[in-house]
Amino acid sequence: MPVSLIVLAAGQGTRMLSDLPKVLHELGGVPMFAHAVATGRALELERSILVAGHGFEAVEAAAQALDDDIVVARQTEQLGTAHAVLQAKQALAQVAGDTVVLYADTPFIRPQTLEAMAAARAEGADVVVLGFEAQDPGRYGRLVVEGGALTRIVEFKDATEAERAITLCNSGVVMAEAALLFELVGAVGNDNAAGEYYLTDIVEIARTRGLSSVAVRCDEAETLGINTRAELAAAEARFQARARAQALADGVTLIAPETVFFAQDTVLGRDALIEPNVYFGPGVTVETGARIRAFSHLEGCHVSRDAIVGPYARLRPGAELAEGARVGNFVEIKQAEIAAGAKVNHLTYIGDACVGENANIGAGTITCNYDGVFKHRTDIGANSFIGSNTMLVAPVSIGDGAMTATGTVVTRDVPGGAMAVGRAKMDIKDGFWTRMHAKLKAKKAKQKK
Repeated sequence: MPVSLIVLAAGQGTRMLSDLPKVLHELGGVPMFAHAVATGRALELERSILVAGHGFEAVEAAAQALDDDIVVARQTEQLGTAHAVLQAKQALAQVAGDTVVLYADTPFIRPQTLEAMAAARAEGADVVVLGFEAQDPGRYGRLVVEGGALTRIVEFKDATEAERAITLCNSGVVMAEAALLFELVGAVGNDNAAGEYYLTDIVEIARTRGLSSVAVRCDEAETLGINTRAELAAAEARFQARARAQALADGVTLIAPETVFFAQDTVLGRDALIEPNVYFGPGVTVETGARIRAFSHLEGCHVSRDAIVGPYARLRPGAELAEGARVGNFVEIKQAEIAAGAKVNHLTYIGDACVGENANIGAGTITCNYDGVFKHRTDIGANSFIGSNTMLVAPVSIGDGAMTATGTVVTRDVPGGAMAVGRAKMDIKDGFWTRMHAKLKAKKAKQKK
């Protein structure tokens, strides 16, 4: 059966005290809502709908940047969760199969949990609700189960004392056949203490129509929601702890795990070695046997087998390191390919460039790739030797086996095997600094008087 996903992301999140919509605050280097989308993808989704309200344009832009297949529906008024789900009806009008409802501010629901809900649907339940046993039920909605069937969900403010004693609580996550879900949601009223249209009411409506509902249980930790900056920080700590544990379980060496920070999509190969204080932004893949040395920052890049990065290196989006490449201390690589065996070891910027196999880039080299309007490309051939403090003024090409002398400003192509020299002539003036220094000291002494 195909499955579609609805992620509710319309709330303002006033407790975040932010001009930014709550769901755009980052967790693991990506907007909060991206975690719910990633979880849903475990079900091989037919379609993903994000229901947005506050800051709609910004949320829509972020969703499209994440995946242009995500459909963003607008909820102009926040009238409750049932009303929010109803905003996705048009986008799913022609889609068959089941639909699961997740929440943008609840990022830790596991794919295995959704698979358990799908299994319950396959076994015949018309509506499946995700619940959890709460240590402190507090103000959570309660799941009322009778004879193994879920008969209703009661919001705390509407619950009796007996119902408040129930510890099986509602996560808000629901799965049902799409057409049935919208039929039930359309029948929800707002005759309750808050005057809102509750998604939870669909369980009792389903029961009155002779349909079956069941509760699938998950660990309470999966239902952690984010409403404040403190909760966001706690969620980040939880995400990082889980990511580190998974990396170690996958055969990655983390010398000081608590100092390494991952993004949601970080991929590390077996036997990769990560030294302390390394930060992975989104879009990083590090292959087996590579070593990322201390205090390096990587984002949107690919590091191949046995390459070495750092310490104190920065790989920006588009950086591609081939097998055995070396990028050393205080080196920045952006939108550039560093071929197998090439070395960029010290104090260097390589941007919009290709560095050929076994080339050596001397300390202080800069590709001058930006003219204030356009970016230009530099091609450095295999086995070339770029002398320290070379300025490569793009667009320019250095041929295979060529060399640039230290301090050269390269403004035109250098043929293979050639040497480029472009220095100003040095002149030595005997005794000049001695005389100059004495004059300056005398002037300074005079000023003090």
